[in-house]
Amino acid sequence: MSYALGIRENLRPFLEQLLQVFFVGLTIGLQRTVIPALAETEFGVVQGSMTAIFAFIVSFGIVKGAMNFVSGRLSERVGRRKVLIWGWLAALPIPFMILWAPSWGWIVAANVLLGVNQGFCWSMTVTAKMDIVKGSERGLATGFNEFAGYGGVALAGLVTGYLASYFDPRISLFVFGLVVILLAL
Repeated sequence: MSYALGIRENLRPFLEQLLQVFFVGLTIGLQRTVIPALAETEFGVVQGSMTAIFAFIVSFGIVKGAMNFVSGRLSERVGRRKVLIWGWLAALPIPFMILWAPSWGWIVAANVLLGVNQGFCWSMTVTAKMDIVKGSERGLATGFNEFAGYGGVALAGLVTGYLASYFDPRISLFVFGLVVILLAL
């Protein structure tokens, strides 16, 4: 089976993948502004605690890196779309974990699931784009992908910070996160 490669030739699936990575960015961003502020006030994490920072950031990085590897190999066997959906299913518990977290360990566990989500979903958006663009457009496609994803991170940080200043922070993160994840699915 042969089909035309190119951003213009595949604009609809290209834009759908950009929307997916934007949702991944929104999901990442929901943890980046309000959670560090809650660490000390709600979970007793001492400000500047290297152990807490290490657990929060490194757990995400290790899991995301491993999932990047797994998702690439897995997508060759079961398809890009299934891996993308699995990534979103892995994210579903995150808002509930943040809402009901009795300890910082729950937040770290939610961050691990976020690593699974990003490793599966963000990776699949990149891989799927590489499948449909010309070789000469790969850098541009990746640039659009990064812009959409990190734009989502920034927007989520802004929106969740604003919501948390007017409403209960945990409920704000719960509602925002659940809406984003359900829209992405």
